[in-house]
Amino acid sequence: MDALEGSAAYRGSQRCFDARCILGLEQSGDEESFAHGGCRNKSQPRLRLPISGSRIASMWGTGGFPVPTDASRALTMAKYLFGNYLLDLDERRLLRDNEEVRLRGKLFDTLRVLVENAGKLVRKDAFMESVWPDSVVEDNNLDYCISQLRKVLHPAKYIETVPRHGYRFRAKVTVPSPHARLIQPEPTNQTPDSPDRPIEFFTTSDGVRIAYHIGGQGPVLVRTIHWLNHLDFEWRTPLRRQWLSEVMRHHTLLRYDQRGSGLSDWNVSDFSFERTVRDFEELVDAAGLEKFSILGGCQGAAVAIAYAVRHPERVTKLIINGTFANGWPAPGPGAQEHLEAMLTLIRSGWGRDNPAFRQLWTTLFRPDADSVEATWLNELQRISSSPENAARMIAEFPNIRVLDMLPKISCPTLVLHSRDDGAVPVQEGKLIAARIRGAHFVELPSRSHMVAPGDAGWEQLVQEFSAFMGWHEESVTPMKEGSAS
Repeated sequence: MDALEGSAAYRGSQRCFDARCILGLEQSGDEESFAHGGCRNKSQPRLRLPISGSRIASMWGTGGFPVPTDASRALTMAKYLFGNYLLDLDERRLLRDNEEVRLRGKLFDTLRVLVENAGKLVRKDAFMESVWPDSVVEDNNLDYCISQLRKVLHPAKYIETVPRHGYRFRAKVTVPSPHARLIQPEPTNQTPDSPDRPIEFFTTSDGVRIAYHIGGQGPVLVRTIHWLNHLDFEWRTPLRRQWLSEVMRHHTLLRYDQRGSGLSDWNVSDFSFERTVRDFEELVDAAGLEKFSILGGCQGAAVAIAYAVRHPERVTKLIINGTFANGWPAPGPGAQEHLEAMLTLIRSGWGRDNPAFRQLWTTLFRPDADSVEATWLNELQRISSSPENAARMIAEFPNIRVLDMLPKISCPTLVLHSRDDGAVPVQEGKLIAARIRGAHFVELPSRSHMVAPGDAGWEQLVQEFSAFMGWHEESVTPMKEGSAS
Protein backbone atom coordinates (compact mmCIF):
# COMPACT_ATOMS: atom_id res chain seq x y z
CA MET A 1 0.00 0.00 0.00
CA ASP A 2 1.19 3.49 -0.83
CA ALA A 3 2.41 5.30 2.30
CA LEU A 4 -0.24 7.96 1.85
CA GLU A 5 -3.04 5.41 1.54
CA GLY A 6 -2.38 4.32 5.11
CA SER A 7 -2.47 7.84 6.48
CA ALA A 8 -5.34 9.41 8.36
CA ALA A 9 -5.39 12.24 5.85
CA TYR A 10 -6.04 9.82 3.01
CA ARG A 11 -8.76 7.94 4.91
CA GLY A 12 -10.38 11.25 5.78
CA SER A 13 -10.33 12.41 2.19
CA GLN A 14 -12.01 9.18 1.10
CA ARG A 15 -15.10 10.12 3.15
CA CYS A 16 -15.89 12.70 0.45
CA PHE A 17 -13.63 12.23 -2.53
CA ASP A 18 -15.33 15.02 -4.48
CA ALA A 19 -13.75 16.55 -7.58
CA ARG A 20 -15.00 20.00 -6.59
CA CYS A 21 -12.73 19.92 -3.52
CA ILE A 22 -9.81 17.73 -4.61
CA LEU A 23 -9.27 19.44 -7.99
CA GLY A 24 -10.16 22.93 -6.86
CA LEU A 25 -13.38 23.55 -8.77
CA GLU A 26 -14.62 25.15 -5.57
CA GLN A 27 -12.22 27.17 -3.46
CA SER A 28 -14.09 27.28 -0.21
CA GLY A 29 -11.55 29.17 1.84
CA ASP A 30 -12.79 26.96 4.67
CA GLU A 31 -9.95 25.02 6.31
CA GLU A 32 -12.39 22.71 8.04
CA SER A 33 -13.78 21.43 4.75
CA PHE A 34 -10.27 20.56 3.61
CA ALA A 35 -9.27 19.01 6.93
CA HIS A 36 -12.23 16.66 6.82
CA GLY A 37 -12.03 16.01 3.08
CA GLY A 38 -15.56 17.34 2.75
CA CYS A 39 -17.55 19.76 0.61
CA ARG A 40 -19.31 22.90 1.63
CA ASN A 41 -22.29 21.95 -0.51
CA LYS A 42 -23.33 18.50 0.67
CA SER A 43 -26.06 18.29 -1.97
CA GLN A 44 -23.56 18.22 -4.84
CA PRO A 45 -23.14 14.76 -6.42
CA ARG A 46 -19.81 13.16 -5.69
CA LEU A 47 -17.47 12.27 -8.52
CA ARG A 48 -15.16 9.34 -7.80
CA LEU A 49 -11.94 9.86 -9.72
CA PRO A 50 -9.40 7.27 -10.82
CA ILE A 51 -6.42 8.96 -9.15
CA SER A 52 -3.62 6.91 -7.68
CA GLY A 53 -2.42 7.33 -4.13
CA SER A 54 0.94 8.61 -5.37
CA ARG A 55 -0.85 11.21 -7.50
CA ILE A 56 -2.81 12.39 -4.46
CA ALA A 57 0.39 12.44 -2.43
CA SER A 58 2.02 14.68 -4.99
CA MET A 59 -0.94 17.03 -4.79
CA TRP A 60 -1.75 16.95 -1.10
CA GLY A 61 1.26 15.68 0.86
CA THR A 62 0.97 13.43 3.87
CA GLY A 63 -0.56 16.15 5.99
CA GLY A 64 -3.69 16.38 3.86
CA PHE A 65 -3.01 19.89 2.45
CA PRO A 66 -1.99 20.81 -1.09
CA VAL A 67 1.70 20.95 -1.91
CA PRO A 68 3.08 22.13 -5.26
CA THR A 69 4.23 19.57 -7.80
CA ASP A 70 7.03 20.25 -10.27
CA ALA A 71 4.42 21.23 -12.84
CA SER A 72 2.60 23.56 -10.49
CA ARG A 73 5.86 25.19 -9.34
CA ALA A 74 6.44 26.27 -12.93
CA LEU A 75 3.15 28.13 -12.81
CA THR A 76 3.77 29.93 -9.54
CA MET A 77 5.55 33.21 -8.90
CA ALA A 78 4.17 34.67 -12.14
CA LYS A 79 1.99 37.68 -12.83
CA TYR A 80 0.38 38.76 -16.07
CA LEU A 81 -1.02 42.15 -17.05
CA PHE A 82 -3.73 42.67 -19.68
CA GLY A 83 -5.87 45.77 -19.99
CA ASN A 84 -6.69 46.93 -16.47
CA TYR A 85 -6.31 43.40 -15.07
CA LEU A 86 -3.54 41.65 -13.14
CA LEU A 87 -3.56 37.85 -12.97
CA ASP A 88 -1.46 36.63 -10.02
CA LEU A 89 -0.77 32.90 -10.35
CA ASP A 90 1.11 32.63 -7.06
CA GLU A 91 -1.79 33.97 -5.00
CA ARG A 92 -4.45 32.73 -7.45
CA ARG A 93 -6.03 36.16 -7.66
CA LEU A 94 -7.43 38.31 -10.44
CA LEU A 95 -7.30 42.06 -9.83
CA ARG A 96 -9.19 44.68 -11.79
CA ASP A 97 -8.00 48.23 -11.11
CA ASN A 98 -6.31 46.81 -7.99
CA GLU A 99 -9.58 45.36 -6.69
CA GLU A 100 -9.97 41.61 -6.43
CA VAL A 101 -12.37 39.80 -8.73
CA ARG A 102 -13.33 36.48 -7.18
CA LEU A 103 -12.69 33.51 -9.43
CA ARG A 104 -13.26 30.03 -8.10
CA GLY A 105 -11.09 27.03 -9.01
CA LYS A 106 -11.65 26.02 -12.62
CA LEU A 107 -12.57 29.51 -13.77
CA PHE A 108 -9.16 30.72 -12.59
CA ASP A 109 -7.40 27.74 -14.19
CA THR A 110 -9.21 28.27 -17.49
CA LEU A 111 -8.23 31.94 -17.52
CA ARG A 112 -4.63 31.00 -16.68
CA VAL A 113 -4.41 28.71 -19.72
CA LEU A 114 -5.82 31.43 -21.97
CA VAL A 115 -3.52 34.15 -20.67
CA GLU A 116 -0.39 32.01 -20.78
CA ASN A 117 -1.12 31.26 -24.43
CA ALA A 118 -2.30 34.74 -25.43
CA GLY A 119 -2.72 35.14 -29.16
CA LYS A 120 -2.58 31.42 -29.84
CA LEU A 121 -5.36 28.96 -30.51
CA VAL A 122 -5.88 26.75 -27.44
CA ARG A 123 -7.66 23.59 -28.46
CA LYS A 124 -10.28 22.01 -26.26
CA ASP A 125 -8.18 18.93 -25.52
CA ALA A 126 -5.39 21.19 -24.24
CA PHE A 127 -7.84 22.78 -21.80
CA MET A 128 -8.94 19.33 -20.64
CA GLU A 129 -5.35 18.20 -20.02
CA SER A 130 -4.43 21.36 -18.12
CA VAL A 131 -7.60 22.23 -16.22
CA TRP A 132 -9.03 18.75 -15.67
CA PRO A 133 -5.86 16.60 -15.80
CA ASP A 134 -7.10 13.56 -13.88
CA SER A 135 -10.78 13.39 -14.73
CA VAL A 136 -13.03 12.90 -17.69
CA VAL A 137 -15.48 15.77 -18.16
CA GLU A 138 -17.80 16.84 -20.93
CA ASP A 139 -17.15 19.83 -23.20
CA ASN A 140 -19.99 21.77 -21.59
CA ASN A 141 -17.82 22.18 -18.47
CA LEU A 142 -15.36 24.16 -20.55
CA ASP A 143 -18.16 26.03 -22.33
CA TYR A 144 -19.58 27.05 -18.94
CA CYS A 145 -16.18 28.32 -17.73
CA ILE A 146 -15.68 30.36 -20.90
CA SER A 147 -19.17 31.82 -20.62
CA GLN A 148 -18.59 32.84 -17.01
CA LEU A 149 -15.21 34.37 -17.80
CA ARG A 150 -16.75 36.47 -20.56
CA LYS A 151 -19.21 37.84 -18.04
CA VAL A 152 -16.42 38.58 -15.58
CA LEU A 153 -14.33 40.39 -18.22
CA HIS A 154 -17.26 42.25 -19.80
CA PRO A 155 -17.31 44.66 -21.61
CA ALA A 156 -13.86 43.67 -22.92
CA LYS A 157 -13.99 41.06 -25.70
CA TYR A 158 -10.82 39.20 -24.83
CA ILE A 159 -11.95 35.61 -25.48
CA GLU A 160 -12.48 34.59 -29.09
CA THR A 161 -14.26 31.40 -30.11
CA VAL A 162 -12.65 29.45 -32.94
CA PRO A 163 -15.60 27.28 -34.01
CA ARG A 164 -15.11 23.52 -33.56
CA HIS A 165 -11.52 24.00 -32.41
CA GLY A 166 -11.12 26.00 -29.22
CA TYR A 167 -10.50 29.53 -27.97
CA ARG A 168 -7.99 32.34 -28.34
CA PHE A 169 -7.12 35.15 -25.88
CA ARG A 170 -6.91 38.36 -27.93
CA ALA A 171 -5.59 40.81 -25.34
CA LYS A 172 -1.97 41.94 -25.27
CA VAL A 173 -0.41 40.36 -22.22
CA THR A 174 2.75 41.55 -20.45
CA VAL A 175 4.80 40.05 -17.65
CA PRO A 176 5.73 42.71 -15.06
CA SER A 177 9.32 41.73 -14.33
CA PRO A 178 12.81 43.15 -14.97
CA HIS A 179 12.89 40.99 -18.09
CA ALA A 180 9.31 41.70 -19.13
CA ARG A 181 8.23 40.19 -22.40
CA LEU A 182 5.23 40.86 -24.55
CA ILE A 183 2.99 37.95 -25.44
CA GLN A 184 1.36 38.66 -28.77
CA PRO A 185 -0.50 36.71 -31.44
CA GLU A 186 1.67 34.49 -33.60
CA PRO A 187 3.63 36.65 -36.06
CA THR A 188 2.36 37.07 -39.60
CA ASN A 189 3.78 38.81 -42.63
CA GLN A 190 1.19 41.55 -42.72
CA THR A 191 1.07 44.95 -44.31
CA PRO A 192 -1.14 47.77 -43.01
CA ASP A 193 -3.68 46.76 -45.66
CA SER A 194 -3.69 43.07 -44.69
CA PRO A 195 -6.50 41.45 -42.73
CA ASP A 196 -5.19 40.61 -39.26
CA ARG A 197 -6.66 37.10 -39.25
CA PRO A 198 -7.20 34.36 -41.83
CA ILE A 199 -10.59 33.44 -43.20
CA GLU A 200 -12.31 30.97 -40.87
CA PHE A 201 -15.25 28.59 -41.14
CA PHE A 202 -18.08 27.29 -39.02
CA THR A 203 -20.78 24.72 -39.75
CA THR A 204 -24.46 25.61 -39.41
CA SER A 205 -27.02 23.43 -37.69
CA ASP A 206 -28.06 22.00 -41.07
CA GLY A 207 -24.48 21.11 -42.02
CA VAL A 208 -23.50 24.00 -44.30
CA ARG A 209 -19.94 25.34 -43.98
CA ILE A 210 -19.89 29.15 -43.84
CA ALA A 211 -16.75 31.25 -44.48
CA TYR A 212 -16.23 34.38 -42.40
CA HIS A 213 -13.53 36.88 -41.54
CA ILE A 214 -12.95 39.08 -38.48
CA GLY A 215 -10.48 41.96 -38.62
CA GLY A 216 -9.78 45.42 -37.27
CA GLN A 217 -10.16 46.90 -33.83
CA GLY A 218 -12.78 48.69 -31.80
CA PRO A 219 -16.54 48.17 -31.35
CA VAL A 220 -17.85 45.18 -33.29
CA LEU A 221 -19.64 45.75 -36.61
CA VAL A 222 -21.15 42.79 -38.45
CA ARG A 223 -21.84 43.09 -42.17
CA THR A 224 -24.64 40.84 -43.30
CA ILE A 225 -24.82 38.92 -46.57
CA HIS A 226 -24.84 40.31 -50.07
CA TRP A 227 -26.66 38.64 -52.90
CA LEU A 228 -23.19 37.58 -54.02
CA ASN A 229 -19.83 37.93 -52.33
CA HIS A 230 -16.41 36.32 -52.20
CA LEU A 231 -14.32 37.21 -49.12
CA ASP A 232 -10.93 36.61 -50.68
CA PHE A 233 -11.68 38.16 -54.08
CA GLU A 234 -13.26 41.17 -52.38
CA TRP A 235 -10.21 41.79 -50.16
CA ARG A 236 -7.70 41.42 -53.00
CA THR A 237 -9.52 44.03 -55.07
CA PRO A 238 -8.56 47.66 -54.43
CA LEU A 239 -12.13 48.65 -55.29
CA ARG A 240 -13.24 47.14 -51.97
CA ARG A 241 -10.12 46.81 -49.82
CA GLN A 242 -9.57 50.49 -49.16
CA TRP A 243 -13.09 50.98 -47.80
CA LEU A 244 -12.89 47.84 -45.68
CA SER A 245 -9.52 48.97 -44.30
CA GLU A 246 -11.01 52.33 -43.34
CA VAL A 247 -13.89 50.64 -41.53
CA MET A 248 -11.46 48.33 -39.69
CA ARG A 249 -9.49 51.32 -38.41
CA HIS A 250 -12.53 52.04 -36.25
CA HIS A 251 -14.28 48.70 -35.80
CA THR A 252 -13.77 44.99 -35.39
CA LEU A 253 -15.49 43.99 -38.63
CA LEU A 254 -17.06 40.58 -39.23
CA ARG A 255 -18.09 39.79 -42.79
CA TYR A 256 -19.05 36.48 -44.35
CA ASP A 257 -20.06 34.68 -47.53
CA GLN A 258 -23.63 33.49 -47.53
CA ARG A 259 -24.48 29.86 -48.16
CA GLY A 260 -24.17 28.90 -51.80
CA SER A 261 -21.59 31.55 -52.66
CA GLY A 262 -17.99 32.67 -52.26
CA LEU A 263 -15.90 30.42 -50.02
CA SER A 264 -18.95 28.96 -48.27
CA ASP A 265 -20.51 25.66 -49.33
CA TRP A 266 -22.15 25.73 -52.76
CA ASN A 267 -23.93 22.40 -52.44
CA VAL A 268 -26.94 23.77 -50.58
CA SER A 269 -30.62 22.85 -50.63
CA ASP A 270 -32.19 25.56 -48.43
CA PHE A 271 -31.97 29.20 -49.54
CA SER A 272 -35.02 30.40 -47.62
CA PHE A 273 -35.00 33.75 -45.86
CA GLU A 274 -35.62 32.07 -42.51
CA ARG A 275 -32.55 29.89 -43.05
CA THR A 276 -30.37 32.89 -43.86
CA VAL A 277 -31.49 34.58 -40.63
CA ARG A 278 -30.65 31.43 -38.68
CA ASP A 279 -27.21 31.35 -40.35
CA PHE A 280 -26.61 34.86 -39.03
CA GLU A 281 -27.76 33.90 -35.53
CA GLU A 282 -25.49 30.86 -35.47
CA LEU A 283 -22.54 32.80 -36.93
CA VAL A 284 -22.44 35.54 -34.29
CA ASP A 285 -22.82 32.92 -31.56
CA ALA A 286 -20.00 30.81 -33.01
CA ALA A 287 -17.79 33.92 -33.19
CA GLY A 288 -18.47 34.62 -29.51
CA LEU A 289 -20.04 38.04 -30.12
CA GLU A 290 -22.36 39.51 -27.51
CA LYS A 291 -23.24 43.06 -28.55
CA PHE A 292 -22.57 44.62 -31.94
CA SER A 293 -23.80 46.94 -34.67
CA ILE A 294 -25.10 45.55 -37.98
CA LEU A 295 -24.57 46.88 -41.50
CA GLY A 296 -26.86 45.45 -44.16
CA GLY A 297 -27.51 46.21 -47.81
CA CYS A 298 -30.26 44.92 -50.09
CA GLN A 299 -31.56 41.53 -48.82
CA GLY A 300 -28.84 41.49 -46.16
CA ALA A 301 -30.52 44.46 -44.52
CA ALA A 302 -33.68 42.39 -44.15
CA VAL A 303 -31.60 39.78 -42.30
CA ALA A 304 -30.31 42.56 -40.04
CA ILE A 305 -33.86 43.80 -39.39
CA ALA A 306 -35.11 40.33 -38.49
CA TYR A 307 -32.18 39.73 -36.14
CA ALA A 308 -32.56 43.13 -34.45
CA VAL A 309 -36.20 42.36 -33.72
CA ARG A 310 -35.49 38.86 -32.39
CA HIS A 311 -32.46 39.88 -30.32
CA PRO A 312 -32.86 43.57 -29.40
CA GLU A 313 -30.55 43.23 -26.39
CA ARG A 314 -27.58 42.39 -28.62
CA VAL A 315 -27.86 45.00 -31.39
CA THR A 316 -26.43 48.43 -30.57
CA LYS A 317 -26.89 50.17 -33.93
CA LEU A 318 -28.40 49.32 -37.31
CA ILE A 319 -27.33 50.66 -40.73
CA ILE A 320 -29.69 49.85 -43.63
CA ASN A 321 -28.54 50.58 -47.18
CA GLY A 322 -30.63 50.25 -50.35
CA THR A 323 -33.06 47.62 -49.18
CA PHE A 324 -36.70 46.60 -49.51
CA ALA A 325 -39.23 45.51 -46.91
CA ASN A 326 -42.06 43.87 -48.83
CA GLY A 327 -40.40 41.57 -51.35
CA TRP A 328 -38.50 42.22 -54.58
CA PRO A 329 -39.37 43.13 -57.27
CA ALA A 330 -41.98 45.38 -55.75
CA PRO A 331 -45.47 43.89 -56.19
CA GLY A 332 -47.25 45.28 -59.23
CA PRO A 333 -48.26 44.60 -62.84
CA GLY A 334 -45.66 42.52 -64.67
CA ALA A 335 -43.47 41.99 -61.58
CA GLN A 336 -43.59 38.20 -61.76
CA GLU A 337 -42.86 38.14 -65.50
CA HIS A 338 -39.94 40.49 -64.93
CA LEU A 339 -38.52 38.20 -62.25
CA GLU A 340 -38.92 35.06 -64.37
CA ALA A 341 -37.10 36.71 -67.28
CA MET A 342 -34.16 37.60 -65.05
CA LEU A 343 -33.98 34.08 -63.63
CA THR A 344 -33.93 32.62 -67.13
CA LEU A 345 -31.04 34.89 -68.11
CA ILE A 346 -29.08 33.90 -65.02
CA ARG A 347 -29.54 30.18 -65.55
CA SER A 348 -28.64 30.31 -69.24
CA GLY A 349 -25.74 32.73 -69.34
CA TRP A 350 -24.27 33.29 -65.87
CA GLY A 351 -21.29 30.97 -66.04
CA ARG A 352 -20.16 31.77 -69.57
CA ASP A 353 -16.85 33.42 -70.32
CA ASN A 354 -18.70 36.11 -72.25
CA PRO A 355 -19.82 38.63 -69.58
CA ALA A 356 -22.76 39.98 -71.61
CA PHE A 357 -25.38 38.27 -69.43
CA ARG A 358 -23.74 39.38 -66.18
CA GLN A 359 -23.39 42.92 -67.54
CA LEU A 360 -27.15 43.25 -67.08
CA TRP A 361 -26.69 43.17 -63.30
CA THR A 362 -23.60 45.34 -63.36
CA THR A 363 -25.51 48.03 -65.24
CA LEU A 364 -28.45 47.72 -62.86
CA PHE A 365 -26.31 47.99 -59.72
CA ARG A 366 -23.69 50.48 -60.95
CA PRO A 367 -24.92 52.30 -64.09
CA ASP A 368 -22.05 54.82 -63.92
CA ALA A 369 -19.24 52.32 -63.33
CA ASP A 370 -16.12 52.80 -65.42
CA SER A 371 -14.69 49.95 -67.47
CA VAL A 372 -12.36 48.76 -64.70
CA GLU A 373 -15.11 48.53 -62.10
CA ALA A 374 -17.55 46.99 -64.56
CA THR A 375 -15.03 44.27 -65.39
CA TRP A 376 -14.52 43.58 -61.68
CA LEU A 377 -18.26 43.35 -61.00
CA ASN A 378 -18.73 40.98 -63.93
CA GLU A 379 -15.94 38.75 -62.63
CA LEU A 380 -17.27 38.88 -59.07
CA GLN A 381 -20.57 37.51 -60.29
CA ARG A 382 -18.88 34.70 -62.24
CA ILE A 383 -16.65 33.41 -59.44
CA SER A 384 -19.04 33.99 -56.53
CA SER A 385 -21.68 31.41 -57.32
CA SER A 386 -23.07 28.91 -59.80
CA PRO A 387 -25.85 30.00 -62.18
CA GLU A 388 -28.37 27.80 -60.38
CA ASN A 389 -27.45 29.07 -56.90
CA ALA A 390 -27.56 32.70 -58.05
CA ALA A 391 -31.01 32.13 -59.51
CA ARG A 392 -32.31 30.34 -56.42
CA MET A 393 -31.14 33.16 -54.19
CA ILE A 394 -32.99 35.75 -56.24
CA ALA A 395 -36.06 33.50 -56.49
CA GLU A 396 -36.37 33.88 -52.70
CA PHE A 397 -36.44 37.70 -52.81
CA PRO A 398 -40.24 37.99 -53.24
CA ASN A 399 -40.61 36.08 -49.94
CA ILE A 400 -38.50 38.54 -47.94
CA ARG A 401 -41.12 40.53 -46.08
CA VAL A 402 -40.09 42.46 -42.97
CA LEU A 403 -42.51 45.40 -43.14
CA ASP A 404 -44.38 44.39 -39.99
CA MET A 405 -41.11 43.99 -38.07
CA LEU A 406 -39.97 47.58 -38.56
CA PRO A 407 -41.94 49.19 -35.68
CA LYS A 408 -40.36 46.67 -33.29
CA ILE A 409 -36.80 47.87 -33.91
CA SER A 410 -35.55 49.65 -30.79
CA CYS A 411 -31.89 50.49 -31.56
CA PRO A 412 -30.62 53.66 -33.27
CA THR A 413 -31.05 53.19 -37.03
CA LEU A 414 -29.57 54.89 -40.10
CA VAL A 415 -31.36 54.31 -43.43
CA LEU A 416 -29.41 55.14 -46.61
CA HIS A 417 -30.86 55.00 -50.11
CA SER A 418 -29.85 56.36 -53.52
CA ARG A 419 -32.29 58.83 -55.00
CA ASP A 420 -32.28 57.19 -58.45
CA ASP A 421 -31.59 53.57 -57.47
CA GLY A 422 -32.56 51.51 -60.51
CA ALA A 423 -32.73 48.21 -58.62
CA VAL A 424 -34.70 49.20 -55.50
CA PRO A 425 -36.72 52.43 -55.71
CA VAL A 426 -35.98 55.12 -53.14
CA GLN A 427 -39.60 54.91 -51.95
CA GLU A 428 -38.66 51.60 -50.31
CA GLY A 429 -36.04 53.33 -48.18
CA LYS A 430 -38.43 56.10 -47.20
CA LEU A 431 -41.07 53.55 -46.23
CA ILE A 432 -38.60 51.65 -44.04
CA ALA A 433 -37.38 54.79 -42.29
CA ALA A 434 -40.94 55.94 -41.65
CA ARG A 435 -41.81 52.66 -39.94
CA ILE A 436 -38.79 52.61 -37.59
CA ARG A 437 -39.13 54.79 -34.54
CA GLY A 438 -36.47 57.53 -34.51
CA ALA A 439 -34.72 56.34 -37.69
CA HIS A 440 -32.53 58.82 -39.57
CA PHE A 441 -33.12 58.72 -43.34
CA VAL A 442 -30.53 59.97 -45.83
CA GLU A 443 -31.29 60.23 -49.55
CA LEU A 444 -28.03 60.01 -51.47
CA PRO A 445 -27.64 61.87 -54.78
CA SER A 446 -26.71 58.78 -56.80
CA ARG A 447 -28.05 56.38 -59.45
CA SER A 448 -26.24 53.39 -57.97
CA HIS A 449 -27.67 50.56 -55.93
CA MET A 450 -24.09 50.09 -54.68
CA VAL A 451 -22.80 53.60 -53.95
CA ALA A 452 -19.08 53.88 -54.70
CA PRO A 453 -16.35 56.51 -55.14
CA GLY A 454 -17.05 58.66 -58.14
CA ASP A 455 -20.73 58.87 -57.25
CA ALA A 456 -21.97 62.26 -56.21
CA GLY A 457 -23.29 60.63 -53.05
CA TRP A 458 -20.08 58.91 -51.93
CA GLU A 459 -18.68 61.57 -49.65
CA GLN A 460 -22.09 62.11 -48.07
CA LEU A 461 -22.41 58.38 -47.44
CA VAL A 462 -19.01 58.26 -45.71
CA GLN A 463 -19.84 61.34 -43.64
CA GLU A 464 -23.23 60.01 -42.53
CA PHE A 465 -21.87 56.55 -41.79
CA SER A 466 -18.87 57.82 -39.82
CA ALA A 467 -20.93 60.29 -37.80
CA PHE A 468 -23.54 57.65 -36.97
CA MET A 469 -20.86 55.17 -35.89
CA GLY A 470 -18.98 57.72 -33.79
CA TRP A 471 -15.77 58.25 -35.73
CA HIS A 472 -15.60 61.88 -34.59
CA GLU A 473 -12.18 61.56 -32.96
CA GLU A 474 -10.48 60.98 -36.31
CA SER A 475 -10.95 62.78 -39.59
CA VAL A 476 -12.41 60.70 -42.40
CA THR A 477 -10.60 61.10 -45.70
CA PRO A 478 -12.75 60.68 -48.82
CA MET A 479 -11.90 57.32 -50.33
CA LYS A 480 -10.43 57.18 -53.83
CA GLU A 481 -11.40 53.56 -54.32
CA GLY A 482 -13.85 51.22 -52.65
CA SER A 483 -17.46 50.36 -52.25
CA ALA A 484 -19.75 50.96 -49.32
CA SER A 485 -21.77 47.81 -49.65
